[in-house]
Amino acid sequence: MNRKASAFIVLLLAVIGIGATYFVQRINAPQIAAEQRLIESRKLLDLLPLETYDNQPLEQPLALTDTTLSHSTLSGGYRATRDGQAVAILLRSQTQGYAGAIELLIAIDTTGKLLAVKTLEQTETPALGGHLGDWPNAWLQTFTGQSAKEPTDAGWALKKDQGQFDQIAGATITSRAAISAIHDALRYFDEHRSALLGSGT
Repeated sequence: MNRKASAFIVLLLAVIGIGATYFVQRINAPQIAAEQRLIESRKLLDLLPLETYDNQPLEQPLALTDTTLSHSTLSGGYRATRDGQAVAILLRSQTQGYAGAIELLIAIDTTGKLLAVKTLEQTETPALGGHLGDWPNAWLQTFTGQSAKEPTDAGWALKKDQGQFDQIAGATITSRAAISAIHDALRYFDEHRSALLGSGT
């Protein structure tokens, strides 16, 4: 076999190998993308126990209205369901902290009680307000079970402001912003309960 024939065979094998790799990647791309979305979804939604819902909430965003609230703005909403029935509403809330915007994901059950809060983005001072971004977050867990009316409006404040809640140490402004955003979201749920939960709930 001469050198030209050998080179041609090597080139042909290389082309076949590249083509086969490309073909396999093309076939598997949708499955890989779906698995990646599922991983990202679970990471975002890990504030809800996986066994409590059986849909993909992030793939069915809710159409929200009147999203500019007293102390925050809602940038999105999702409905978690099980067997077709709503089990939780998730609201993405953005508010202004000490160093910049704070984005929270706030989970509320069908009775209007807070299930959990997770910080999605924040640029607060490290070792102070930056602790808001810790997950799990002991300070944010203190709000679990609260509702728009429990405590009263006056109670939805820091103890230093005659309210009910402690603050993150050394982060008064950050703490106030988060408390106000959570209270805003709970009030929004109460005011838009039927639309958020959907028909038949």
